[in-house]
Parts: sequence; structure tokens; C-alpha cells
Amino acid sequence: MQSIESNALEPTRSELSKLTLGQKLLRLLPTYGLVILTLALIVLFSILLPKTFPTILNVRAILADKSIIALLSLAAMVPMAAGRIDLTVGYGIVIWHILAISLQTLFGVPWPLAVIIVLALGALVGFLNGMLVEVARIDSFIATLGTGTILYAIALWHTGGRQMVGILPEGFYAINGTFILGLPITAYYILAITLVMWLILEYTPIGRYLYAIGANPRAAELNGIPTRKFVVGAFVTSGLLTALAGVLLASKLRIGQASVGLEFLLPALVGAFLGSTTIKPGRVNVWGTIVGVAILAVGISGIQQFGGSFWVEPMFNGVTLLVAIGIAGYAQRKKGATKT
Repeated sequence: MQSIESNALEPTRSELSKLTLGQKLLRLLPTYGLVILTLALIVLFSILLPKTFPTILNVRAILADKSIIALLSLAAMVPMAAGRIDLTVGYGIVIWHILAISLQTLFGVPWPLAVIIVLALGALVGFLNGMLVEVARIDSFIATLGTGTILYAIALWHTGGRQMVGILPEGFYAINGTFILGLPITAYYILAITLVMWLILEYTPIGRYLYAIGANPRAAELNGIPTRKFVVGAFVTSGLLTALAGVLLASKLRIGQASVGLEFLLPALVGAFLGSTTIKPGRVNVWGTIVGVAILAVGISGIQQFGGSFWVEPMFNGVTLLVAIGIAGYAQRKKGATKT
């Protein structure tokens, strides 16, 4: 997989200054169309469902339910910036949320230490993924699919197909269950992580190097960028964020079971792919990823409140993924045609 290179598809200030109001709107539409669509859906559902949708209770529910998906989308986005894909974001969360609970209930590990162990193991798996991709030269899709399947098998073996239950400390429950100013604390986690990732990817050499590697690895190497180090680092970051998502899921569910977690893979990838079609169209980006998750959350919440069946969410995610890939592919082809 190659990351879609950004080539200033978003309009510049000098370009916009030469356009009329109507031309500006048409020029901005491809860049902020997904943002506009998200706002339009919010307005539409608020009008059609005035008693349930535009309420603080619904906002809390959306933030609480989609925070983990947002975190996994951000995790998947980092290797995508370097032109790789990490499928362990969907498989890893299975073993990590189980391990976060079993370390406490079966082995008596204090919850802060259990969290540190899970985060360290997540980073280690990310490092192994990076080595498989960069040293063993295995395609990232195949490598992370294999690693993820192994993690899922370990989760099945560890649980024996049963739920991991037990009394957990209140401090561990508070990781996910605390509310600040009426909103779940997980929303603040996502905001903080988003801001940090945005600053790193947009304003530091690390971000520029990752995007350069994703656009053209060979050219990045010729320009002296240590591609192996940065790609491995991207996978380590992804593994760390996935482990954090597992900890939050464990704190939320309070039980561990191998049947929970895989359903996060598709929406996480959808959010990351959608992120390449907005704000910075043509490349994955942090705020675009958040908008991608937001439109999934708003769309699914509104449809479900209309009485949508249980199959609506996976159908919506699948269709949205195809649309996102189609838009991203079109942007790449358009950019290539412009260059020639």
C-alpha cells in the first residue's frame, strides 16, 4: 500500500484571493465537503428527531461509544502516513482488553502496573510489525494480518472461550467512567491525543519525514531520511495507541472476552481512509480522521434512532469505506494527470 501523496490539493490563500465568492465555494467544496456533510447531517437529524438527537444525553452516548473507534482510527492513521497499513488495530484490542483485566483478576497485579504492562506489550507488537515490514520485507497488509491473527489466537487460548470477570479497583473503572463538565473523560483523551498528533505531523520534521516516506520511499532514502527507523516508529506508535484503546475498552466493559473487539477494525479503517478525503485531501491527516469518525458516529446514531436494524451499522461502515477509497483513488488519479 502506498500513502496518497498530498500535493496542495487544498486551496492556498493566494489562490482564493483571485476567485469570486461562488468560485471560492466550489474550490473549497472538495476540501471541506465531508465537514459540511457532517454538519448537514447533524442539522437534519436534529430537525427530524428533536426530542432525542440534539440532546446532551445523545452527545454523551456518541462520545462514549465512538471514542475507542476514534483512538483506533488515529492509531491506523500513523502507519498510513508512511505508506503502510496496520490491521492489528482490530485484532490487538481483543487481547489487550482481556489482558488488562486478567492481569488484575488472575495474577493480582495492581491496576496501574497492569496498564503499563499492556501498553508496553502493545508497543512491542508494533515494533515486531515494523521489523517484519522493514527488515523481513513482508507487505504490511500481510504482516499485520498474520500478527493480528496470532494475537487473536492467543486471546482465544488465554480465555478458553470464556469471559474474564472479577472485581476490579474503582481507580481502573474511573479511567473510562469519569465525567468532566458533563462529558466522558475519553473525549478529553481523544482531544489531547489529536492535538499532540496534529502538532507532530504538521509542524515537526517527524511528520514531514513520514509523509515523504509514504509518498515515495526511495526518494526519501535518497534524501537521507532513515525510512526504516521512522516506519518502525510509526508501527510502535500504532501499537501503543491500540493498547491504550484496549485498556479503555476493558475499563468500559469490565469483562474480557475474545468475541469483542474485531468489530472495531472496519470503522477504524473507514475513519482513517475518510481522513484522506477532507481537510488535507489526498493524504491521511489527523483532523480529517476525526471528521471521518464523526460522520460515522452521527450517521449511525441518527439512522438507529429512526429504528434501523442491527445490520445498519456494518452496512453503513462498508459503504462508507468503499466511497472513501473511491474518492481517495480519484484524487490520486487527478493529481497524477495534473502532473503529466
